[in-house]
Amino acid sequence: MGLIHIDLFTTLDGVAQAPGGPEEDTDGAFAFGGWQAPLFDDVVGAQVQSGMEGMDALLLGRRTYDIFAGYWPHAEGPIARLFNSLPKYVASRHKPALEWAGSTLLGPDIAAAVGELRDRHENTHVIGSLAFVQTLFAERLFDRLTLWVYPILLGSGKKVFADGVVPTNLRLIEPVVASPKGAVLQRYALAVGTPGVGDMSAGDQEG
Repeated sequence: MGLIHIDLFTTLDGVAQAPGGPEEDTDGAFAFGGWQAPLFDDVVGAQVQSGMEGMDALLLGRRTYDIFAGYWPHAEGPIARLFNSLPKYVASRHKPALEWAGSTLLGPDIAAAVGELRDRHENTHVIGSLAFVQTLFAERLFDRLTLWVYPILLGSGKKVFADGVVPTNLRLIEPVVASPKGAVLQRYALAVGTPGVGDMSAGDQEG
């Protein structure tokens, strides 16, 4: 059965709105579009490329799809070639015209549709798509969560965990990587169960 990956760039205070450019998403008069650019370096670039290995489908929310569809078909380079060649699935409450080659509208039953993608593809990646990601978090409809966390605080903007999440365990699946400019890569797998609790004041707390 295939895996659903969520890939997000976020600030230290959890803002993931418009990392790529000033006009990417200006909702709420967001003034920091493109905040990732000054902190992008070769280590981040190499990790982004590595994270795409084995990717065989994209699953996108409507806004991110529109941004990607307006850019990648006209771009060059390995990422453009990959994205343009992959099947693309779009989550939307409406029936948009999907003009980017290889695009398909996801069915209204998200859980069933994600199950079908797991049966069809080995590694389906959700990039950005913050509104849609909230649904995936709430329904535990993901298998991997990759976060590139940047050393800035923005205070306002759309957040990774904007709507809260169900209590969930995650398992770190590879060593954390830090870039020269302070970005930290963390890759997690969804784990079974819910977070446990304890009493740190009990006993001698050996260790």
